[in-house]
Amino acid sequence: MIRGLIKIFGEGGQRMDIDTFRQMVAKKPDGFLGRYGLGDKLLKEGEHLEEAVEHLSVAVKLDPIHVASHLALGRALAGLKRNDDAKTVLTAGIDAALSGRSSGGGDLVPEMRALIQTLV
Repeated sequence: MIRGLIKIFGEGGQRMDIDTFRQMVAKKPDGFLGRYGLGDKLLKEGEHLEEAVEHLSVAVKLDPIHVASHLALGRALAGLKRNDDAKTVLTAGIDAALSGRSSGGGDLVPEMRALIQTLV
């Protein structure tokens, strides 16, 4: 997984661009790293939130215990004012982090809880 994340974010901190992630998804539509990377990049760009939700939803389905995917999907859903969906996804991410099934993500729990509190 770490090697895959290095591939996503690049060596030396350089980030891959959206087109590179699109190519990854085109080559391997059921690949977690491409879906998560593209969705997260679209979310961070602040545009195309619907598309970000599409890719991040697939990423969460492919790896339901990857906590950062839940957080990114929750943010994208919140950005679309889909608050109930965002709460559900964020709660699932918190559960995954605290269950011991994930290999990390506990540090994201406070941020996810805070985001849930802002959703009305």
